[in-house]
Amino acid sequence: MEKSIGVGWGDFSKNAKILIITNLVYAFVLPVVDIFVASYIMRNSNDPTKVMLYQLAIYSGIPLTFLLNGYLLNLVNIKKLFSLGMLLSGISMVVMMSLEEINYTGLILAGLIMGMSFGLYWSNRDYLVLTTTADRTRNFYYGLDTFCYTVTGVLVPILIGWYLVNGSSVDNDGVNLRYQTVTLAVFVVTIIASVIFHMGSYEKPKSEKFFFLKFHPVWKKMIQMSWLKGLAQGFIVTAPAMLMMTFFGSEGALGTAQSVGALIAALIMLLLGKYSKPKHRLVIFSVGLVSFFLAALFNGLLFNATGVILFMVLLLIARPVLDIAYFPIQLKLIDVLSKFEKRNEFSYILNHEFGLYVGRFVGAMTFLVLAYVGSVEVALRYALLIIGGVQLLSIMIAKQLLKKQKELENEMD
Repeated sequence: MEKSIGVGWGDFSKNAKILIITNLVYAFVLPVVDIFVASYIMRNSNDPTKVMLYQLAIYSGIPLTFLLNGYLLNLVNIKKLFSLGMLLSGISMVVMMSLEEINYTGLILAGLIMGMSFGLYWSNRDYLVLTTTADRTRNFYYGLDTFCYTVTGVLVPILIGWYLVNGSSVDNDGVNLRYQTVTLAVFVVTIIASVIFHMGSYEKPKSEKFFFLKFHPVWKKMIQMSWLKGLAQGFIVTAPAMLMMTFFGSEGALGTAQSVGALIAALIMLLLGKYSKPKHRLVIFSVGLVSFFLAALFNGLLFNATGVILFMVLLLIARPVLDIAYFPIQLKLIDVLSKFEKRNEFSYILNHEFGLYVGRFVGAMTFLVLAYVGSVEVALRYALLIIGGVQLLSIMIAKQLLKKQKELENEMD
């Protein structure tokens, strides 16, 4: 039975609290990885297609590492794998910064290492959230989570953006040297996050079969949602950096733009997570998708500095709102199906990641095809609009999924 008031910090277990604090610390790394690696490539190559190829290398490394992680969990402590995932993000940046020129071989190598980092981090994190939280606390968990990374998404781009462009040396070599300093800071933060995480005690998944090709029909709805979610991920991580560097040409402007509206969005996320209930997830999810579509629409219609600012503000709202609803929907369905089909929870996490990969690949290729057939400007302007429109289908799919999930729960009772 749902509580009439919101949940609080005391409703989390000790392990869940440590996981939240770990993710809070690591949240200071994610904006660097998401934004400034892409801007570094743009600064040193001035070629958006290289940014997308780097992103494709990342997305290719993620599902393969998810699969590898399933086997490693039988041999290695989950805490070590989770920590390694965080540390690899710094190693990937070192590889990138050590390149004398931004060539395709270096891009692919750095991208694959970053993909391995994300693969180890997210596959183990998804499982840890699943096993340390209950369905009624997950809205608040992801509210806290999105609050943390939205706030860091404000602070980190401002601090790093202005640090990069306001040093004593403003030429390209001077800025690149400051990128290397940022990389060192990333290493330090990942080590701190790893030390905090090791204060918890976490059980690994049971040593059971985790690779399946056939799933319950309701899970197919979840995979359809993952395809559509992946469409945006295939482009949205690097889109802000490419748009900002195109219209403003400065990491400082990039950092400032990221802060517009984000603090308000962070507060909304915290309140949504605390006071919303599982029954509100479809409405929250729909608001996130509509916000994303409007962001893409303003960018496509205006395609100027004003359009980019509007895009950034709406995106800072859309991404966390979607996460607050999407991930609890996914984890609740895993809770139900793992009991119904008597399978390892990790098997669903792995399968879901391959669904995301299909969407990411199609999203990234949409940009590259538009850039090849038309121009980079055409791709930056219309790829997001196409993806934002198609993603609205997720509202109908989510509604069907929740209905079928309820029917399945009633059948199990």
